[in-house]
Amino acid sequence: MDSKKLTRRILIALVAGAAAGIALTFAPESFFEPLDKYVLDPIGQIFINLIMMLVVPLVFVSIVLGTAGLGDPKKLGKIGVSAVAFFLTTTAIAISLGLGLGYLIQPGSTGIFDTSNAEYSADEAPPIMETLINIVPENPIEALASGEMLQIIAFAIFIGVALAFLSDKTKGIYNLFEQANEILNWLITVIMRFAPYGAFALIASAIGDAGLNALGSMLSYMLTVIAGLLLHALIIYSLAIWLIGRGNPITFFKVFFPAMVVGFSTSSSNAALPVAMKTAQEKLGVKKAVSSFVQPLGATINMDGTAIMQAVATVFISQVYDIPLTFMDLLMVVLIATLASVGTAGVPGVGLVMLAMVLGQVGLPVEGIALIIGIDRLLDMLRTSLNIAGDATCAYIISERGKRNEKKTQNA
Repeated sequence: MDSKKLTRRILIALVAGAAAGIALTFAPESFFEPLDKYVLDPIGQIFINLIMMLVVPLVFVSIVLGTAGLGDPKKLGKIGVSAVAFFLTTTAIAISLGLGLGYLIQPGSTGIFDTSNAEYSADEAPPIMETLINIVPENPIEALASGEMLQIIAFAIFIGVALAFLSDKTKGIYNLFEQANEILNWLITVIMRFAPYGAFALIASAIGDAGLNALGSMLSYMLTVIAGLLLHALIIYSLAIWLIGRGNPITFFKVFFPAMVVGFSTSSSNAALPVAMKTAQEKLGVKKAVSSFVQPLGATINMDGTAIMQAVATVFISQVYDIPLTFMDLLMVVLIATLASVGTAGVPGVGLVMLAMVLGQVGLPVEGIALIIGIDRLLDMLRTSLNIAGDATCAYIISERGKRNEKKTQNA
């Protein structure tokens, strides 16, 4: 299905689901309960299950491929190290910003659900040394089966490094992982075709159950995410362009804006990549060699917009269900989301899969996605614009630093 058609259908489903949910708040319980139990809840749960089905294989396969690409000795030069350091640093900052805004604005603190009978409880956080030790799995198969994400990520990184350094000897296995990645990306695309139905059912059920307050919470969540995206672009990226690249941030964003529009309309970093590279090279003066390596790499591992969404959504859902997160939980969110950004596919809808992973890891109900699924498509478009702007920012500052070093060498 065409991306624009899918976006239109999800937006229609969002409005229709909200309208249906509002109408159901005035319906008698004898009508709402069976409708929710036998129609809305099953459709929503099937959609959630389809997303959860892909979490472990997507994380494992994508991180193996991402690490294998990063570990190529030919690529791990100064440019590669600088780019990876920039991407991982800004991703960690983005997550921290999202968590901070979530606690500052508190979009989910309206108490829209009755959680007095909730079965969810926050377990006592294990000691930090135990957490660090347990990152390396004793049994990787058991880790994959039980969904222990830090262990899965660690195992995937080991496999990726081995594939990189064995190179041609393991070309067949590397090709197998690439084919598996193609299958998983195709499945995400197919599952997202059912997103309008899932969005309608989940939102109608959530609003019908929680009442009109749910709408206010969703709007508050949406505005919090947008605030995070804007602050990250205007502060973090602008400071990087100004202080490291020694360029004018206003000129940068003005020139790069058409590429950001493409990212917004497609919701895909990969789809926007050709336009983003052309703009960076021809309009921003980024060296072709730098642009050709850094921007495709960024489309794979730089997901700052998605990181902000995951952080805000995690805090939002913890507030909605009144499940406090410990300091260790917050550190876990930062660590997992940052590491999981390596190799994450730049296709629409993948952010929800990664969010399901983060929620499960810190003991929050995945069902909380119901409150954000309908508006996520709009936010996904904004996130993609930020992501490709981050890729171009990294390419720009590396290119400019290279030019300055060349001048110094020539003048020496």
